[in-house]
Amino acid sequence: MKVCVTEKPSVARDIARLLGANDRHDGYYEGNGYQVTWTFGHLCCLKEPNDYTDRWKRWSLGALPMIPQRFGIKLIEDEGIKKQFKVIETLIAGADEVINCGDAGQEGELIQRWVYQKARCDKPVKRLWISSLTDESIREGFGKLQDASSFDNLYYAGLSRAIGDWILGMNATRLYTLKYAQSRNVLSIGRVQTPTLALIVAREREIENFVPEDYWEIKTKYRDTIFNSTKGKFKTADAASEIVESIKEFPLTITSVAKKKGKEAPPRLFDLTSLQVECNKKHGYSADETLRLIQSLYEKKVTTYPRVDTTFLSDDIYPKIQGIMEAMKPYAPLTQPVLASKIPKSKKVFDNSKVTDHHAIIPTNVDPSTTLLSREEKLVYDLVAKRFIAAFYPDCEFSTTTVMARAGDYDFKATGKEILSDGWRVIYNKEKTTAEKDDKEDDENAVMPTFVEGESGPHEPSLLKKTTQPPKHYTEGTLLRAMETAGKLVDDDELRDAMKENGIGRPSTRAAIIETLHKRHYIAKERKSLRATPAGKQLIDTIKEELLKSAKLTGLWENKLRKIERGEFSAQQFIQELKTLVNEIVINVLSDNSSTTIIVASDEKKAKGKSANRADSGESKEKKPRKPRLKSIEEIVCPECGKGHIIKGRTAYGCSQWATGCTMRLPFDTYPADLTAARLNTMIKKAYKNQ
Repeated sequence: MKVCVTEKPSVARDIARLLGANDRHDGYYEGNGYQVTWTFGHLCCLKEPNDYTDRWKRWSLGALPMIPQRFGIKLIEDEGIKKQFKVIETLIAGADEVINCGDAGQEGELIQRWVYQKARCDKPVKRLWISSLTDESIREGFGKLQDASSFDNLYYAGLSRAIGDWILGMNATRLYTLKYAQSRNVLSIGRVQTPTLALIVAREREIENFVPEDYWEIKTKYRDTIFNSTKGKFKTADAASEIVESIKEFPLTITSVAKKKGKEAPPRLFDLTSLQVECNKKHGYSADETLRLIQSLYEKKVTTYPRVDTTFLSDDIYPKIQGIMEAMKPYAPLTQPVLASKIPKSKKVFDNSKVTDHHAIIPTNVDPSTTLLSREEKLVYDLVAKRFIAAFYPDCEFSTTTVMARAGDYDFKATGKEILSDGWRVIYNKEKTTAEKDDKEDDENAVMPTFVEGESGPHEPSLLKKTTQPPKHYTEGTLLRAMETAGKLVDDDELRDAMKENGIGRPSTRAAIIETLHKRHYIAKERKSLRATPAGKQLIDTIKEELLKSAKLTGLWENKLRKIERGEFSAQQFIQELKTLVNEIVINVLSDNSSTTIIVASDEKKAKGKSANRADSGESKEKKPRKPRLKSIEEIVCPECGKGHIIKGRTAYGCSQWATGCTMRLPFDTYPADLTAARLNTMIKKAYKNQ
């Protein structure tokens, strides 16, 4: 009997149907020599500290660092999970062969391997590796099953990531919470989440510290065309005004006219990050929401595997392009020109060297009109479909005209752009795509009249006052790009590809990191912008160890994880490096004698039982004074210092900046402790207005 284990019940149902395992049992299908069962994503997890030793049950500085001699796994505490695991365990015990049908990625491999380990599987294991869930793809996959050992490095990379996150997260969170946190709040530290938060805080500080400056630009209008002074920006209006006055008496003379033809290639196919960026920009979807939608489209068989970080296709996909386009019946008017001639095979689309486990996200050969899709799923599918079709259209051809002119002693320049052939742009019906760069000036890409070198005439010079603008807050889209390139915002596709090796997190995990920061109240979402909360800023300010905040260093760790996946780096060495790092961090933090104390709003679960007593390290019998229990009310700014926000203590409301000298205090006998935030804010405004 061959036992197939999938990651989800819906996938098990499809595979069972194709294999002829049509008899339904409790937790599995059976028939034709196969039993097909499933997990619900993760059934197992790494053991928690208290599972290893009683010494780690209580949160104690003296117990740090916590590094088990050997990491173990356990079943997640859930009755449904325990019941399904028992089914899998029983089936594996009676199997002749096990077929791993989990998601074809690092996390999918880890999920399955842990289940087999927990079930004490000693049977031969094969691996089904497919990029879509269509019937054709599943049949092809079963026709070329591989030995599970071929994917050992993928498992080692996933295991190293999980253990690395445990070592750093568990130790740093307890360390900083015990050392610096007020009351029972948990200061959550993570290998990926903390550098990501540091990026957002750094941007917030740039904006807060930005000092706007006025500047002036000189322009002149000639034959309904705006010419810009080549002198650039002027720091004072007087200097610019003198030039404007001096050129009024001279005609504008055209000194040169240059035309240059150019081509613009179609935008790259989508990887997960670029799809999340586009969905955020175009539809306002969060990264997490986009991942959920594209995962659903994958499970509904209309798009390929989504958790990918390449924008290329492998050569073996080329023969399937025609069938995919023929199946995209709602897009027939757009696919017809491609199908009418030989489908082009460009190195910008097909490149085996740029594809590892999976290729870029594209449609499958399943007609989307035959599948029930939600409105949101249709919008995401439309983006994937049009990007796929556009990849096989000709380049957009254009002509750029640069006109130089002179008035008096000063030179001017005008630039115009003319589309000669729409090419792939016809797919988008003139809608703007991420392949286009934002125009610096509306007039720069306008189609201009014909100018002749030597012509001249009257013009209308003018002075335009502008003000420098601060950097923009991160959106989920721009943050994903920054995470992808370890904090550097890069527009060039080729350079971005080169930097992906050192990105923060993986495409499949970045959305969850952003959601985690939001859930823990370290960041807030204001429309499309991501803002660091006072809690997030305080946490980053408290972390003295740059290693914990460094996007560059985290990117190097990610690089090593990728090398483990390729068999180029040792998993043992990666773990040992993290162990050494954690030891250094513990020593450094414990050596910090500053009196820094921070208040962080977090919905992290309080430490279980008595281990939640943060005031006692457990290493001294002397009873330490209890810190005041303060509750943060972040939306109310302190009316006295204007820097802090209102916090709630035992007998009064106060300011979060009390440690730096703010004396604002509102006793409960005047401002009752049970006031709502809105009512308290009203009373404060009224009281300080009368002062």
